[in-house]
Amino acid sequence: GEPKLDGAGVELVYEDGILAVGSTRGDGRVGEDVTANLKQVWSVPLGLEGEAPRGRLSVRGEVLLPLAAFRRLNEARLERGEEPFVNPRNAAAGSLRQLHDIDRKRLGALEFRAYAVAEGLPAGVRTQMGVLAQLAEWGFTVSPECEACRDVEAAIAYHARLLERRETLPVEVDGAVFKIDRLD
Repeated sequence: GEPKLDGAGVELVYEDGILAVGSTRGDGRVGEDVTANLKQVWSVPLGLEGEAPRGRLSVRGEVLLPLAAFRRLNEARLERGEEPFVNPRNAAAGSLRQLHDIDRKRLGALEFRAYAVAEGLPAGVRTQMGVLAQLAEWGFTVSPECEACRDVEAAIAYHARLLERRETLPVEVDGAVFKIDRLD
């Protein structure tokens, strides 16, 4: 079980452990290149930690605007007589797509949480929980609320606990995502 993060989906491509390209999900086939803006996000590793894989690695995750930062940014906007942002997801996605008049303060407030490896997963990683552990070893932030659920009852209990905590989490969550732990 993992929290369903309410942010902007992105893919980070690393070549020999160095960030090469960052893109949005786009239309599902072609995304927008937002590498320059993603490099301003504190939790996007420019280079992988530990034993970085050789060749190409593709990491997927969400860029989020934490709720506390969202409130601070909206307060500042209101003080300047500007319209507040509607929600953290739109504010995060909008900041990634800015090409001119880049709001560096907003970019600096964003957080990237990784949840999948689309390409380049080491051969020894055979479970989703192993994927999350590997991502953390490489220096990515992963959601601390992730949990292995042994059966349907544990999954239902996880979902209920996550919804109970929803208002106290630092980021917006739409619910829970369940993945089969075994990758093979």
